[in-house]
Amino acid sequence: MADTQTLQGRARLQQEIRKSRFLAQAAPIEDAEAALAFIGEVSERDATHNCWAYRCDGQYRFNDDGEPGGSAGRPILQAIDGQGLDHVAVVVTRWFGGIKLGVGGLVRAYGGCAAECLRLAPRVARIAQAVLRVECDFALAPLLHARLREFGARKLGETHGAQGLSLDFELPQTKIEAFTHFVREASRGRASVRALT
Repeated sequence: MADTQTLQGRARLQQEIRKSRFLAQAAPIEDAEAALAFIGEVSERDATHNCWAYRCDGQYRFNDDGEPGGSAGRPILQAIDGQGLDHVAVVVTRWFGGIKLGVGGLVRAYGGCAAECLRLAPRVARIAQAVLRVECDFALAPLLHARLREFGARKLGETHGAQGLSLDFELPQTKIEAFTHFVREASRGRASVRALT
């Protein structure tokens, strides 16, 4: 994963298009589960449609929520992709105002509302991460735990075996070399480090 941008926080934008009211709401997300939770939270029960899309690393989904196929969810996803964002979910809610927009009009309305919401939202860099596995003896574990912050790392899991520990860490890709060097030096070459992603 290359460095990308995501949203700094939630964003909202409301527009009226030919008497229909559109409300775009966007949020940064960590994973697909968080995206679906956000979508469920902000979808309006009294609205005609709650159309949505999200992108999270290689995963994406979109939903037209009863609008003609390809007229709402896909344009929202294209708004996310068009602005180079990742780890973002967008819901565009529509309250029908009595004038039909046609498929082209819906594409422009949903995509445009989502794009403008995202364009106005503050952004933050998302740093590329890697997952490493360290296999070491039990004596090295306290030192590894004590130095995690220095490398911007967080522990994902730990497995105990007869020969020692297997520890999985997530850390910025830019810190892999320094972390690997530290582990090898601290263990006098006895610990192994390998990339899982």
